[in-house]
Parts: sequence; structure tokens; C-alpha cells
Amino acid sequence: MTERMVKVEFAHGPTQEVAPGIAIKQILADYPAVLEEIAFPVLGALVNNEFVSVEYRIETDSAIKLLGYRDSYGQRIYRHTIAFLLAKVAHELYPGSDFAVEHSFSKGLYCSFRVGDAQSITAEQLAALDAGLRKLIDEKTPINRIKLTFDEAVAHFEEAGARDKLNLLRFKNSSKVSVYECGGFMDLANHPLTDNAAALERFQLIPYQEGFVMMGPDRADPSTFPPFEPAHYIYDVFKGHKEWGRIVRVRTVGDLNERIAKKKIDDFIDVNEAYQEKRIALLAEQIAQRKGDLKWILIAGPSSSGKTTFSKRLSLQLKASGMNAKPISLDNYFVERGKTPLDENGEVDYEHLEALDLALIDEQLEALDSGKRVELPYYNFHTGMREFRGEFMKIGPDDVIVLEGIHGLNPRLTASVPADHKFKVYISALTQLNLDSSSRISTTDNRLIRRMVRDNNFRSHTAMQTLQMWPKVRRGEKTWIFPFQKEADVAFNSALDYELAVLRPFAEPLLAEIKPSMPEYAEALRIQQFLSHFLVIRTDRVPPTSVIREFIGQSFFQY
Repeated sequence: MTERMVKVEFAHGPTQEVAPGIAIKQILADYPAVLEEIAFPVLGALVNNEFVSVEYRIETDSAIKLLGYRDSYGQRIYRHTIAFLLAKVAHELYPGSDFAVEHSFSKGLYCSFRVGDAQSITAEQLAALDAGLRKLIDEKTPINRIKLTFDEAVAHFEEAGARDKLNLLRFKNSSKVSVYECGGFMDLANHPLTDNAAALERFQLIPYQEGFVMMGPDRADPSTFPPFEPAHYIYDVFKGHKEWGRIVRVRTVGDLNERIAKKKIDDFIDVNEAYQEKRIALLAEQIAQRKGDLKWILIAGPSSSGKTTFSKRLSLQLKASGMNAKPISLDNYFVERGKTPLDENGEVDYEHLEALDLALIDEQLEALDSGKRVELPYYNFHTGMREFRGEFMKIGPDDVIVLEGIHGLNPRLTASVPADHKFKVYISALTQLNLDSSSRISTTDNRLIRRMVRDNNFRSHTAMQTLQMWPKVRRGEKTWIFPFQKEADVAFNSALDYELAVLRPFAEPLLAEIKPSMPEYAEALRIQQFLSHFLVIRTDRVPPTSVIREFIGQSFFQY
């Protein structure tokens, strides 16, 4: 009987017929013609729009796109693999050391490393980690994806003293556990990794503060590195939140799940909300100390960072401090729809600075700042036209205007306002939680999940529509928001350590509507797998003033 074969169609090469059950890396070894059009090391693949490692076994007819570093998914594999290997080197060189990949920072990943009571890494320790990692790369050390029984996995991580891994496994009940293994060192297979350290051609370990930043190659030109441009105030926000996480003993998803399972989550929610409200109150006091001089509070941040709720909560705290906060929405200053700039694809670009009427903004801000009374515009989103509806504003002696929008920190927007009249706030959702010590939670993923839920609840958008729009949103952020975060007087973190456990039941059914035939499936499945690590928190435990209500509804505030 003829053996059944499956057809494999490569995006970068010829179609092949192969025996079912063969791994992608074996296909590449057996059919070198597939690699003739490839000018990059293969890090992983998209198989029928599923993000996988090259150890993935093909069982059905498949369309395969091989991934290099220029691909966003290839870059993910690169970073996760370096984190895995750094954890191995740290474990072997410094047994009992505390190594963790903390958060993104200046186009790299900030990592903490401590041995014993030491609070920071030494130059000698960093050099040893660097040398150990380069040795693995030079020796082309293999990385194997294997499966253990549940009991075998638990026994291994118990012996290794890996409480963070055990806490993740504690709330799983699969009979098999996928892990990555390299020279006896193991970690949970939370993400696809490359199958060989040799694929990691370039990296940098840059000392910074108490730890170091791991930098991979520049995605646009992998032969170079992106510039290291530290933002100290962003680091300080992360550090403060991380230290708070250590104090309340919730540093990982496993720690959070333990609180939920033991029905101790109510107090943790209250402490989270109180901590955030306290920071808003302290910020209001800082602003109130400049009463009489300050006239403008400028608030900016990327999509779904919670700008609107933050501005409303800050306004309440300012009133408690004796200042009357008056809001102005930049959305009302959009140019008429036919004048909106177009992007490189000829599509309307609402993220562009010049989607706003800069001349009118300049005129009205200058007039308000000098004490004059102006009539504010109203933008009719149905007609795409500006209207004036008799809404006037003037800045009184106890007044301060809260101007919130993605361009709030761009100097061009408020060029007519004296610098000493402005207080600038940058806000983002900078989560301090990790999946485990070597797997961070992306702040971008946190915001994407927020936006997906909000878009469905209030804009009738499907998850697929949000995912289709997201790359354009991200491009706009990189152009119009992130370059100006250094202009801020204060950075504020809107992330709550429990929020993804609340958002999970909202997001999961939306993501399940995206099927394997759709290009967005890879991202939908990746987020589903990520959310599966969280136990669920009921929405009735979320306070009405919480920033999460901006996305799930039933907020105390009107939007």
C-alpha cells in the first residue's frame, strides 16, 4: 500500500510532498532547495497561520512561512531563546542566583540579576554571563523541545527549586508538559524557541542600574544594533512597581493564581486600586503646589493606556486639592475629514499629528493662556465636519485645563504655551507581572487585550478588526507618541496586576472566532495561549472607578 503523503507549500521555496509526522527542521535538512531563496537563519515558522518552532511536526497539508529576525514572530523567538539561555548560564555559573527578565526597555529587555544579598550585578558577573552565552552559540548547542509527564515536570522543577514554574503548573492538569531542554537545563515551553543556539548570531548585554539590558539586532538591519537610549523615568516607574510586587508577594501569574484559588483576591484588588489612587492623589498634590502658575496638564500615552479614566480621576483629586480641572478633548480639533492626511498606503491616517487643526489649536491655546474667553469647537464624527455649539471656556485663577490625547506631549501642539505653564504626564500600562522568571508579560499585549475588549464592547468591532488595525496603531505610536515620552515631567503606570484575569473571559470568545484560514489566527492563538495561564476573576469585584471599567463597562465615569 502506498504511504500517505502530505503536501507542504513553502512561501519562500518549492512545494514538497513529505511523510506525515516529519519535523520542519528535518524537511529543511532533506530538501535543501527550500533554503535556496532564504537569506537568513531560520528561527521558527508559521504553519497554517500557527506560530511554531522548527521542531513542529507536520501532520496535514500545510502552508509554511519560515521566520527570520526581520519578522516580528522571528524577533520574539530570538528574544525568548536568549532569555532561556541566559537563565541556563545564570543557573549553572551562579547556583541559587535570582535572574529574571523584567520588562522591555530601550528596544531591549531589562534583566535583573542578584547573588545572595547583593542588590546589583557586578561587571565580572555580567562578563561571565556574556561569555557563557557566547560559548553556547559558538558550540552550536542544541535546544530540544520535549514532553514530560506532569509528575516528571513537577519533580524536575521541585528539585531545581523553581517555585515560579511550579506555581504555573499547579493550576494546569494536562497529562503531558512541554518543556525546552538544553544540556540538562529545562524551562516550560511558554513560547517557541529556536532549535540551536547558533541561530543567535548577535546580542549585547549592556549594564544599566542594578541589572542589565539584553539587546538583539536591529530588526530593519540585523547586521547592526539599535541605539541604546535609556529613559530613566520609565525605568523608575517599572522599578517602583516591581518593588511593590515583591512587597505584596505577587510577582508572577502563578502568585496571582494562588491568591485567586485561595479566595484571597478581594484584598489584593483593594490594595491594587488603593495603591493606584494614592499615586494619583500624590500627583495631584504635586500639581497643586504650583497653583497659580500652572494652567495646563498635558496627558499623553499609547492606545488603551487608560488616559481617559486617569484624566477623570486626576481631575477629582485636583478638586480635592483646591483646583478646578477643566477638560479639553483634542478629538474636537480634527480637521475636516476630506483634509485628513494619508499614510504610505493611501489610507486615512487619524494618528498623524496633522490630522488635527494645529492652527486652530495654537490660536485657542494662546488665547486661553492669556486669559481670554474662547468658543470651543465640536467635531461631528458622523458628518466629519467641525461645529460650534456655544461652549465657551476661560481659565480662572483656580482653574487648570486637562488636555488629553495621543499628541499631548508633542511640543508642536502647545508651542504657544509658555513652558512653565505646562505639566506633562506620560501614561502607559507597564505591567510588573511575569509569567515566570524568564517569561515577561509584554506591555503591548496588555494594551492590545484591553483594546480588543473595549472595541467589542463599545465600538462593535470584532477581535479580527482590532488585530487588523493594531499594526497601524503601533506604527502611529512609534512615530507620534514614544519619541516624545521623554518630554514628560511624570510617568504614570496604569497597569493593575489583576486585570488580565478579569479581561480573560471577555477576550477568549472574541479570539475563538478567528479561524486558522485567517492571517490573524497566529496572533489570536498566541494571545489565547497566553491568557490560558490566568485563573478568572469575576467582574463584580472590579470597583466602578477602576481603569479596567474603561474597557469592560459599568464605569462610574462618563466617556
